[in-house]
Amino acid sequence: MTATPVTVIGLGSMGTALAGAFTRAGHPTTVWNRTAAKAAPLVAVGAAHARSVGDAVAASPLIVTCLTTFDDTRSALGPAAARLRGRALVTLNSGSPAGARETAAWAGGLGARFLAGAVKNVPSAVGAPDTLLYYSGDRSVFEEFETTLRVLGGDTVHLGGDSDLAALYEMAVGAMLLPALTGFFQGAAAVQARGLEVSSMVRFAGKWLDMIKDLLPVYAREIDGGDYTDAASSVNLFLTGAAHDAELTEETNVDTAWLAPLHDLVRRAAEAGHGDHSISALTEVLRKPA
Repeated sequence: MTATPVTVIGLGSMGTALAGAFTRAGHPTTVWNRTAAKAAPLVAVGAAHARSVGDAVAASPLIVTCLTTFDDTRSALGPAAARLRGRALVTLNSGSPAGARETAAWAGGLGARFLAGAVKNVPSAVGAPDTLLYYSGDRSVFEEFETTLRVLGGDTVHLGGDSDLAALYEMAVGAMLLPALTGFFQGAAAVQARGLEVSSMVRFAGKWLDMIKDLLPVYAREIDGGDYTDAASSVNLFLTGAAHDAELTEETNVDTAWLAPLHDLVRRAAEAGHGDHSISALTEVLRKPA
C-alpha cells in the first residue's frame, strides 16, 4: 500500500514533532512555516520544504496544521484558500469550540473536508503507542486517514461529527493543568523554604496525582447522577483546610493568594447547602457563577 502524502503547516515544537513522525513512518511529507529555517532539520531527514503555503497545500490530500489558534490557522491558509477544495484539513491547535465551528464553516465554504483535533501530550511523546489524540468533525476524513493519523499516537479517537467537540474536550480536560501545576509550584516553594530539594517531593506528588486519577470515575458518577450524598471528602472538610494555607504563608512566606478564588468557591458551595456533600458538588456552584 502506498503511504498517504501529508502536508504539515506550522513548525513549532509540536508541528516539528508531527512532521517528524509522518516522515519516519514513510509518508511523503511536505512542510511549510513562515520562518523557513525551521524546515531545515526535517528536510535533512527526508521531508520536502514547500516554497509557499499554496505549494504546501497543493502537495498533499491531507493537510495537518499546527498553529497557535484557529485564527492563526485561517490566516496562514488564507493565501492558499483556493487550493483547499477537495482536500482534508486537520487542525491541531488550541482554541474554543466557537473557534472550531467558525473554522469548520470557513473550510466547508472553500470545499475542504474538516477535522479538528488535539494532541494530549508533549512533543517528545508524539508517535508513542499510548499518546492520545482526539478528533471531531467529518467522520469520512477520520475513516479515510485514520491509519495515517495513528502514526501520531496509538490512542486515537473520533469523538463525533460535531466539529467543536475536540475543542470542547481540549478545554474541559485542559482546565485541570494550570491549577495542578500551580499547586506543585507552591509546594516546591514551601519545600525550598525549609532548605529541601524539590526533587524530594516528586515521588509523593506523583502518588497524590495517582490518587486523584482514581477518584475521577467516582466524581464523574456523582456529577452525572446528581447525587453528592456519599461524601468521602466533603465540602466542609475542604473548607476547614483553607485555614491551613494561611498558616503555610505565615510560616514559609510562600504566596498562597492564588487559592483565594478556590476557597471562595468552596465557601459558596457550603452556603448553598452542600457542606456535608461530596466535594464534587462544586460542579453545581460552577454552573451558577457568582
